[in-house]
Amino acid sequence: MPGTEQINVAIVGASGYSGEELIRLLLRHPQAKLACVTSRQYAERPVGEVFPRFAGLDLMFSAPSADQIAELAEVVFLALPHGLAAEFALPLFEKGLRVIDISADFRLRDPAVYRQYYGVEHPAVALLDKAVYGLPELYRDQLRHAQLVACPGCYPTSVLLPVCPLLSSSLVTPENIAVCSISGVSGAGRKVELPFIFPECNESLRAYAATDHRHLPEIEQELAKAAGRDQSAPISFIPHLAPVNRGIHSTILLTPSPGTSIEKVRECWHCTYADEPFVRILADRRLADTKHVAWTNAIEFGCAFDQHTGRLIVSSAIDNLVKGASGQAVQCMNIMGGLEETMGLR
Repeated sequence: MPGTEQINVAIVGASGYSGEELIRLLLRHPQAKLACVTSRQYAERPVGEVFPRFAGLDLMFSAPSADQIAELAEVVFLALPHGLAAEFALPLFEKGLRVIDISADFRLRDPAVYRQYYGVEHPAVALLDKAVYGLPELYRDQLRHAQLVACPGCYPTSVLLPVCPLLSSSLVTPENIAVCSISGVSGAGRKVELPFIFPECNESLRAYAATDHRHLPEIEQELAKAAGRDQSAPISFIPHLAPVNRGIHSTILLTPSPGTSIEKVRECWHCTYADEPFVRILADRRLADTKHVAWTNAIEFGCAFDQHTGRLIVSSAIDNLVKGASGQAVQCMNIMGGLEETMGLR
C-alpha cells in the first residue's frame, strides 16, 4: 500500500452508523477509492437509496464475500458486530489484505476476558497477538507495519488519551479511578429498539450497564500497560445515554501522586501530544464540550483540581462516530499507508 498510489478500499457492514461515517470520510479522501461496500440487508441496492445524503453516488451494496473483497480491495474496514467481524478478519488477513476492525473482536488480549464479557469463545484466537491497538497517538510506530488493527471503543478513546500519559509519568495513581461517561444515541447503533427510539430518549438522561460494561476490560487493559503493570487496579466505569445524536463526554476522577500539580499535568499532556493534529489540550480552567468536537476527528480535554477531595478531575470529549470509530480508523489507514495522517479528516 505505497503512499503515492490510490488505495482500493472495502467496507464490510457498511449500512450502520459507523459504515455510513466511513463512506462519508472515504469519499472525500484524495487517495482512497471505495471499491466495495457490503450489506446483507441492502445487497443490490444503491448506497444513495439507503443513505439519501449520498444520492447520485454510483455505488451499490453487495453481499459480503471474502473472495470478492480480496479481488477488489487492498484495505478492508470491518464495521460488523463482535463475533462476526472475526469471521471475515481471518480469511481476509490470510489473503494478505490489511484489515481495520471497528468491532471489539481484537481489542482484548486475553480470550478468557473476551469470553467473560461477550459470552462466547473468541472466534479467531490465533490473530490476537497479530492485532495492533488502533490508538494512533499511543501506537503509531506499531501501526506503520500492522496488517490487522483493532480500533478502540469510543468510551476507551475518551478515557485513555488523557489518562495514559499521567499514569506513565506517575503523576496519578492507578488505584480508585472513576469514570462517568455520557454518549449520544448513535453509540447504540443503527437499530430500532425500544430504549433508543425518540420518545424514550428525548428529555431523558439515564445510566446503563453501570457494572460490567463491555468497554471496561479494554480500558483497564490499556491503563495497566500505561502504569507498567500486568494487571490494572479495578476502575469504576458508569456510562450514560443522553438525548443527542453524537458525542461522548467523560469525566474522570483521579488521585494525584504526591507533588502533582495542575501545572505538571498540563506540562505532561503538552509534552506527550505536542505534535498531535487531533489532540486539543484546553486552556486553564476550561473543560471539554462535545459541541466543539462534533463531526471532527479531534479529542479535547482539560482538568481541574478539587481542593475539597484532593482529586484531579479530567474532562474529555470526542465525536463517538469519528474519533470514536470511523475517523480514527481512517487515521490508522493513513499511517499504515505512509500517507499524511490528516488526509481526508480535515
